[in-house]
Amino acid sequence: MPNPCFTPATLSFLRALKRNNDREWFRARKDRYERDVREPMIRVIERLATDFKSFGPELVAAPKTSLYRIYRDTRFSPDKTPLKTNVAASFPWRGLHRHQGAGLYFEIAPKWVWIGGGMYAPEPPHLVKVREHVAETWPEIRSLTKARAFVDRFETLGGEQLTRVPRGYPADHPAADFLRHKQFLAGRELPAESAIREDFYSELLSTFKALVPLVRFLNEPLVADAS
Repeated sequence: MPNPCFTPATLSFLRALKRNNDREWFRARKDRYERDVREPMIRVIERLATDFKSFGPELVAAPKTSLYRIYRDTRFSPDKTPLKTNVAASFPWRGLHRHQGAGLYFEIAPKWVWIGGGMYAPEPPHLVKVREHVAETWPEIRSLTKARAFVDRFETLGGEQLTRVPRGYPADHPAADFLRHKQFLAGRELPAESAIREDFYSELLSTFKALVPLVRFLNEPLVADAS
């Protein structure tokens, strides 16, 4: 079975949409969006649903859950452009709400592809649980983020951090550098044209495989609490 992929028409549409971010323009070309953008993304999501079974069966990959809508929510944003100019999908952890725990994500935009994941905006009680987990089992997260597959693709763990170790932990805690994290993110940016290469899906899959052990680690205390 050939790997699913995007085409030059995908990037062409997204770039045209960026220049013409207008509902009427989009409505007149919605068939192109469906054929060149949405349908290829659905094929990738459906293939991931099969491949996740071998290394990340806890991940949910389903078009209804994973695929982001093209329409922006402009109610509370100063940017009133109505449409997103990328196509994106997320893959949450089974048993947790879509944005509750750590998961995987990728997007294709007019100028880049971004592949990665982690924990983007944990609620304060969840962040407390993750920090407790890190403090108690810190050699594991250090090992995960030093693994060759992780370092080759992401270099290091990213995300917003506090300037000091949070209250309740000693400043010289051996996991101080992880405990300061408010986000736990890892990702890589590639040229937009990488989405239309024959090896794109293989690259996507290998990147996700390198990140799943960290995602699983971050979700452990939340899954235990949910059950």
